[in-house]
Amino acid sequence: MLCGILCVVMVLLAGLLLDGSAQMRGSLGWVTHSSQVLKTANRTLGHLQEAESGQRGYVLTRNPEFAETVAAEIAAAKHDAAALVKLTADNPPQNERAQQVRALVTERAASLEKSAAMTRAGDFAGAQASTATGRGRYLMLMVEARVGDLLAEERSLSVERMGAVERRLNYIRWLVLLGTPLTVAIIVIMGVALIRGIRRPVEAMMTVMGKLGAGDRSARIDVEMRSSEFERLAGGYNEMARELEAAVADQVDSEGRLKIANQELSANAQVLRERGEVIELLGGMAHRMQAARTDEELASIIRVFVPRVLPDIPGALYAHNNSRNLLVPIAAWGGLEVEQAGFAPDQCWALRRGQSHYVTEQGSDIVCAHVGAEADHYHCEPLLAGGEVIGVLYLRGVVGAENRFRLTVLTENIASALVNHRLQRGLREQTIRDPLTSLFNRRYMEETLALEIARATRTGSPLSLVMCDVDHFKRFNDEFGHEAGDAVLQAVATEMRSRFRDGDVVCRFGGEEFTIIAPGTSAVVLADRVEIVRQAISELMVNQGGRTLGSTTMSFGVATWEESMERDGSTLIKAADAALYRAKREGRNRVVLDARAEALSA
Repeated sequence: MLCGILCVVMVLLAGLLLDGSAQMRGSLGWVTHSSQVLKTANRTLGHLQEAESGQRGYVLTRNPEFAETVAAEIAAAKHDAAALVKLTADNPPQNERAQQVRALVTERAASLEKSAAMTRAGDFAGAQASTATGRGRYLMLMVEARVGDLLAEERSLSVERMGAVERRLNYIRWLVLLGTPLTVAIIVIMGVALIRGIRRPVEAMMTVMGKLGAGDRSARIDVEMRSSEFERLAGGYNEMARELEAAVADQVDSEGRLKIANQELSANAQVLRERGEVIELLGGMAHRMQAARTDEELASIIRVFVPRVLPDIPGALYAHNNSRNLLVPIAAWGGLEVEQAGFAPDQCWALRRGQSHYVTEQGSDIVCAHVGAEADHYHCEPLLAGGEVIGVLYLRGVVGAENRFRLTVLTENIASALVNHRLQRGLREQTIRDPLTSLFNRRYMEETLALEIARATRTGSPLSLVMCDVDHFKRFNDEFGHEAGDAVLQAVATEMRSRFRDGDVVCRFGGEEFTIIAPGTSAVVLADRVEIVRQAISELMVNQGGRTLGSTTMSFGVATWEESMERDGSTLIKAADAALYRAKREGRNRVVLDARAEALSA
């Protein structure tokens, strides 16, 4: 009740104060407006008087200094007269007076400008005669009279408006003087009532809480609170006391359960520690697998880390070959020997089903064909990546429940690493292979040649280079089209790839030109091998689109690197290219050594 009365009084007081302040702001605005009207009217009259004085002084004394400000004062008088009309637009009587003032100012300004024009033309007699008519004096008196009327009325308005401001101030002062004590009185009454209302309930609650603190858990609050808030508080306390009493009664039982939970927590903590160690170990394994560049590096990492993740369990890792028709071994550990030929995917039940397959004892489940009938306990875990089976993890032994987590995380890491390794290898193949012939491209040839030159320099072993191209290659493109030319290049590339040694690097230099880097071989020894390749290519009959393109021949130039040559291989390439040019010039379809190699062979 008291709170409601206080709110009403404060809202009413605030509303009255806001209304009074708004009205006072309006009154002050009108006072300011009157001040601007008075100032503008006085300024208009002053400018016109200054202009008249300056013009009269010039006419009488003929001193041009008097006329310097006449034009500016006339313009200022006109401007202020126009501004006066705008300022009084809200007051029709005053606006009418302002318009009369502006008309008189305009007329007087015109007569002054006429007189100024005469004096500028040197007609001082005419200017004096115009002044002597008294018309200008009459106009000035009329202006002063109209301005006086306007000023008198505006001062009267200003006085009225200042009075309104005073009344508003007094109104606000009385509101503050009366409203503040009233508000304070209501607040004091409310405070006294509130203190009286809460003292008894608080004392009752403090008494019961003291008993509870002393150990009397049956103590309850049963005093009438006379307040819904305190009633809810007392009810909450009583409910809490009952729950506390029940909790104490169950303490022995809770301690027993807590002991069991603590034991379980200790066991779980041990499992978490072990899993943390496994995750840390697998993290190191994953980082190394992600950095592996070759299949052998990947196999080495697996052989080192998998036995640490699954100790005392030998096994092997298989992955699909490029054709996906075989699972070939990547790595084996724990003394397990596997067939390097691998096995077909349908020989493993884990790959067929896409889930774990294991035999814990003889006759417990179907045995995979790749394991053999003699195996009575093993585990096959498929490697999945993006919903696709990419390999299988074969373990010779039983994977217990304690190692299931290790196996799951291990297979996920290995699967991810295999996919990443294949992507890296595929991207590298794309950057170093010629897309048409699948031979190494020129960029790879230049990098490899520089490396082989550095190796030959360190070891002193020979290094030779072959430059060759297809004879009359333009004929195939002109007669049969570019697709036929591509078929010739592919056939030639296939033949060279099958004829040269595994250690030789066969590259497409560009167009119909090819390059072969032959480490550990001199030009004389290499020439015999190149002659065999040349003979095989001359016997090729290339077919394309159901038609025979005819025989194909190639010319070869062979050179051997020497210490005097550039280390980047450019000199060696020029030497082999010069030998190729000689082969072309001497009739094509032949093998020619460069001059240095010929001199050594002789």
